Amino acid sequence: MEKLNVTAAHMVAAARARIPEIGTAEAIEMLKDPDVVFVDIRDVRERQKLGYIPGAVHAPRGMIEFWVDPESPYHKPVFAQEGKQYVFHCASGWRSALTVATLLDMGFDAAHLRDGFTDWVKKDGPVQKDD
Repeated sequence: MEKLNVTAAHMVAAARARIPEIGTAEAIEMLKDPDVVFVDIRDVRERQKLGYIPGAVHAPRGMIEFWVDPESPYHKPVFAQEGKQYVFHCASGWRSALTVATLLDMGFDAAHLRDGFTDWVKKDGPVQKDD
């Protein structure tokens, strides 16, 4: 395989340089705010195995652009709520950084949990698990 022109790590670094990032402690406090919508873009198997932030909307990364776009046949109303702040997260902050960079390019205002769900758990953020 030939060397890539741009690595995934470079893409994440470039995204992080231009998107709003929220630290874990701040995000845990934001959980109390009804105007904050946490969006979990991890795979459904990650959520089932490790749990999730209580109340977080699950939106698979592969569908985000379509679910957010009001002109898409796949649009989800949860992404059209006025006055809401959207905070996207994945496990470590890489996928969510790329996602939020794309959403900002689309004109959708969003931020991401800088260190992801792994740090959320490490810092004793509440976690919900389904039976």
